[in-house]
Amino acid sequence: MLRIVNRVVVGVIGLVLLVLGLGALVGGLDLPYRWGFSMPSWWPWRVGGDAVLSEQDRTRWTGEGWWWPVVFAVLGLLVVLSLWWLLAQLRQHRLKEVLVETPGAEGEAGPAAERSAALLRGRALENVLAADAEELPGVDRARAVLLGKRRRPRVRVGLTLAAHAEPGPEMVRLRTGALTRARTSAGLEELPAEVRLRSSKHRAERVS
Repeated sequence: MLRIVNRVVVGVIGLVLLVLGLGALVGGLDLPYRWGFSMPSWWPWRVGGDAVLSEQDRTRWTGEGWWWPVVFAVLGLLVVLSLWWLLAQLRQHRLKEVLVETPGAEGEAGPAAERSAALLRGRALENVLAADAEELPGVDRARAVLLGKRRRPRVRVGLTLAAHAEPGPEMVRLRTGALTRARTSAGLEELPAEVRLRSSKHRAERVS
């Protein structure tokens, strides 16, 4: 959905800017007079020296009571939509489903006998992986997020380590334990992982 919105927004903005730019260029260079053609009567820049917005256009509705509320409302809406679009670009969406390929049942014929596919809910795999990671001795909390494509998922794991935990051994346990089991149970050839570590907050101990 976001990809479609991006294409539509970029396409519309590009088309509008192209039309306005070409129109201003034609009027600024006085091409209708030089090349012997005329612009439509409603076109704002028909001869060289025309301003982008004339004084009449700028002050046409300023005396109306509804003008400034509408202006601020439209500008506020544009700001909100721009912030939403920007945040949507920065935020990577979770993978909702993972495509799991399994061997076909015995007795079947044709390509379907070789492999069949099933959909695994991404949230279920995330919960299992996070719960498995929290069983590690030095992990207080764990969180997993699936990203990428259904056929080639990747996972982002966040671990909150206990005060006594050592990052190196915990990473080895995570790779050989929870990540390997998740990859095997989902029937994946590979499961790239990005692991982010943080230490749990604790009060400093007083030494007497």
